[in-house]
Amino acid sequence: MSVRERLLDALRGDVVAHPVYVVYDAFLPNPSVDWDLLFAKGLGRVNHAAVVEERHPACEIVERKTVEGDLERRDVTIRTAGGELHEYYLGASDRGVLPWRMEHFIKRPSDYRLMSEALAGTTYTPTDRAFDASEAAIGDRGITIAHVDRTPFQKIQIDYAGLARFSYDLADRLPELLDLLDLMTDVKLREFRVALGSPARQIKLWENLSIETMGPRMFRRYLVPVYHKIFAILDGSDKRLQVHYDGKLRVIADDIRDLPFDGLDSFTPPPEGDMTAAEARQQWPDKFLWLHPTLDWYSRPPEDLARNIREMVTAARRPEGRFCLMISEEVPPNWEEAVPLILKVLDEGI
Repeated sequence: MSVRERLLDALRGDVVAHPVYVVYDAFLPNPSVDWDLLFAKGLGRVNHAAVVEERHPACEIVERKTVEGDLERRDVTIRTAGGELHEYYLGASDRGVLPWRMEHFIKRPSDYRLMSEALAGTTYTPTDRAFDASEAAIGDRGITIAHVDRTPFQKIQIDYAGLARFSYDLADRLPELLDLLDLMTDVKLREFRVALGSPARQIKLWENLSIETMGPRMFRRYLVPVYHKIFAILDGSDKRLQVHYDGKLRVIADDIRDLPFDGLDSFTPPPEGDMTAAEARQQWPDKFLWLHPTLDWYSRPPEDLARNIREMVTAARRPEGRFCLMISEEVPPNWEEAVPLILKVLDEGI
């Protein structure tokens, strides 16, 4: 069976006899990795494709690329009638360095108003172009997942304001921030309604959730109600929602159990996360676990890495759990030895 067939079978709920190990498409431009070699040894891939076209009639978005030191710099400016917002990144994936945000759009309370102005009137139209192109290119090596960015709370915290600015303003219940959250929730729900027309069955939210950044009370107040509105839209369709939860989750494990996510993407055990695969499977027996071996494992002796992978797979499989393994946070520096070793362990049939 191909990687694609095995992964689709696992997602459907078939017994995972031969676990899949995949890599995010975002890492593939990295020129320091011989991806053809790893694919030949059995590594699969997960592509991500937009299934809607987004338009912002109330603003102009301008991007400019330059070089700063030995890194690519990308500046993004949002221009509205009321003023401008600016952010910039350093790094480029085609040079082996994933872009890192160095400045956020929102730097002061009035910037929340500017972002609301920029997003007012946002429209979405369906498009299968990127999804169809990805599926044609990926062949039997993997699958394509539709992505719809993050929910509003996470989007503002991670992408627009940054953790420090956002935390202070949320604690103050800044009216401009709360207004933006309401507006973005309406916009996000419109996006999901349009995404229903996509041929993609799997849809991903890039939540990058670690409960340390908000606490369970904020999670329940601001994220859970939005999730339920999304589930209401998806109800009755063939769409399945995956959430990129790559951080610490123990204190909201019961909440996650009760939310009808199909799967947790990039689930990571300690030390980055705070739950083992065994604990995750016990807590969430029906959810698909996209297991990301902690980067700490890759730095250990080969026999330790192999043992940890076997234990992870054994735990995720109980009793007949759905799962796969993935490279989704960073390519291990010793990829040439570690990735083939993991593939060999999986081929042995644990």
